[in-house]
Amino acid sequence: MPATAPQVLYTPAQRARRDATAWTLVQGVLAPVQFLIFGISLYMVLRSLQNGEHTDWALASVVLKTVVLYAIMITGAIWEKVVFDCYLFAPAFFWEDVVSMGVMALHTAYVWVWWQGDWSATDQLLLALAAYGSYAINAAQYIRKLRMARLQKPATPSLPDTGAQAST
Repeated sequence: MPATAPQVLYTPAQRARRDATAWTLVQGVLAPVQFLIFGISLYMVLRSLQNGEHTDWALASVVLKTVVLYAIMITGAIWEKVVFDCYLFAPAFFWEDVVSMGVMALHTAYVWVWWQGDWSATDQLLLALAAYGSYAINAAQYIRKLRMARLQKPATPSLPDTGAQAST
C-alpha cells in the first residue's frame, strides 16, 4: 500500500508569515504557561474534591486558567489572521478551532457559575473538570499539529532539469 503524503499545514507564503510574526512567539510562550497553570489548577481541583482542602484556591485557579485561555484564544485568532488571512477556522486548523469553541463555552460557563455563586463548590469543580477534559483534548489536537508542522519540510525550489547528467 503506498504511503499517503502528509497533510501540508502551510504554503510557503503562510510559513514565511508564520515565521515572521511576533504572534508566533506570543503563542509559543502562552501555550506552555497555560498548560502549567492547567496542571497546577487540575491538581488543586482534584485535591479539593478529594479532601475539601483549599477549595477557594481551587475555584480561583480555574478563573486564572480561563483568563489565560482567553488571552491565548484572542492572540491565536490574531495569529491565524496574519498567517491564514482569517481570524478563525482556517482550513489547516478548522477542527482545532471548532473544539476550542467548546472549550471556551465550558470555561465561560464555569466563570459565570463561579461569579453567580449559586452552585455548590463541588458542582463548580465538577464543571471545571468537564472544561479541563475538553481543554486536554484540544491541547492534544494542537500538539499533534505542532508535531506535523515540525515534520513538514519547507518547500525548497527544485533545480531546473537541463537534461545533462553529472559525471563521476
